[in-house]
Amino acid sequence: MITWNNLDTLASYKGLFNLEKVNLKEAMSGESGAERVKKYSAPMAEGLAYNFAAKRVDGTILETLQKLADEAQLTEKFEALYNGEVINTGEKRRVLHHLTRGQLGNAVEADGVDKRAFYTEQQNKIADFAKKVHSGEITNAAGEKFTTVVQIGIGGSDLGPRAMYLALENWAKKNGLFKMEAKFISNVDPDDAAAVLASTDVAHAVFILVSKSGTTLETLTNESFVKDALKNAGLDPSRHMVAVTSETSPLAKSDDYLAAFFMDDYIGGRYSSTSAVGGAVLSLAFGPEVFAQFLDGAAAADRTAVKKDIWQNPAMLDALIGVYERNVLEYPSTAVLPYSQALSRFPAHLQQLDMESNGKSVNRFGDPIDYVTGPLIFGEPGTNGQHSFYQLLHQGTDIVPLQFIGFKKNQMDTDVVIQGSTSQQKLCANVAAQIMAFACGKEDENQNKNFEGGRPSSIVIGEQLTPGALGALLAHFENKVMFQGFLWNLNSFDQEGVQLGKVLAKRVLAHETDGALKEYSDLLNI
Repeated sequence: MITWNNLDTLASYKGLFNLEKVNLKEAMSGESGAERVKKYSAPMAEGLAYNFAAKRVDGTILETLQKLADEAQLTEKFEALYNGEVINTGEKRRVLHHLTRGQLGNAVEADGVDKRAFYTEQQNKIADFAKKVHSGEITNAAGEKFTTVVQIGIGGSDLGPRAMYLALENWAKKNGLFKMEAKFISNVDPDDAAAVLASTDVAHAVFILVSKSGTTLETLTNESFVKDALKNAGLDPSRHMVAVTSETSPLAKSDDYLAAFFMDDYIGGRYSSTSAVGGAVLSLAFGPEVFAQFLDGAAAADRTAVKKDIWQNPAMLDALIGVYERNVLEYPSTAVLPYSQALSRFPAHLQQLDMESNGKSVNRFGDPIDYVTGPLIFGEPGTNGQHSFYQLLHQGTDIVPLQFIGFKKNQMDTDVVIQGSTSQQKLCANVAAQIMAFACGKEDENQNKNFEGGRPSSIVIGEQLTPGALGALLAHFENKVMFQGFLWNLNSFDQEGVQLGKVLAKRVLAHETDGALKEYSDLLNI
């Protein structure tokens, strides 16, 4: 029987405070450091590996974290989730994004249908549509092929799909699989839509409107912006628009769209990249076969997340170490540092995934909790970040745990040798150096040049960023966030924190304000 208990009631969690803390500088120096790098690595899906040698853990702490995983029933709770139990307690919903990429457990029926079959049906519909666009069977009114796809959405309808597209754009070009350029409109700021439209040949563009409810204010505003541009160009918007929405939304059966692909309430926006939300734009951009490889990678990562042994379950291990850092070592934030320009927007996606999921101060039953929960997430790709905020990471007053991501090979397979090494070797040299610099530091009598060290990091290492590797990477972090939510006894699948601002904004636009809200409205000339 599963029990949902607060973290601070678990005996193994309390035991973590009695264990000796690891001196990371000592642990990572000399031969002991070399042995840790070899030993502290957990295999991931798609040939990736999670190396946590530079974390402040040792055998005793890891044994206690395993006990914590067992006591908190992490794998049992995941099993309940993928078997369709109502895990989203706030909205009384199932959580089914794993079903978009595979069947982990029992068949899940909801709304009178098999949900795995439903998601597969939508993927097949998208694949058929994409193939017809690529072949020229579906064209604009003049019978000309579409060359660009533009996604209109916000939050999870933008951040994840945009990050995934950018991650695979150069790989697809190199491998002859690039079909259409993709662009994204998200911000209700009119400059966003205007800039995208100004650089787009709208006569040869197909626009994907993504709104589960069909009522999202920012998205519908931008849709009107796009429709006006199409009409001003003498074009029929209905020949250029596609909807990704729920079956019950006003967009579902509208003649305003070439096609409609469906999602449902069991997939949260930040978990929707493997649903029709990401599937439509990625299938149009790269072809449905590439999207299928991406799904396969995510499914492979999900299969590792069912294992009880933390050494065989890298997402759960990552989650446990993160909770140890947050609650025992009291580190307030985590930096995500991909040493791959293709992952330039991946940290932004993880910001939403993590902070919207676990930025909570009440448990899954609505009761206040007495311990800290989700960390602040930020990041930039290396080596750019080294010339930006790494100063604070190295010598600032806060210790910030670091999540590096690196690949042995670049995506384009082109490089140049300068001063005896290639650009890719220089990139990889930098990430290796940073891990050790953060862990071990450097003593100097000049305190301005002194580095204390002791700053923990982990790294996900892969051969090359491919669709399968990207899917596995995405699912790893989705599952990590899920396991941390289970540990903190949170509902990681609603987001009430984003609602209040929306309600007040509607009041402002209706001129139903008083007090300070009215004064701010007047200052902004609303």
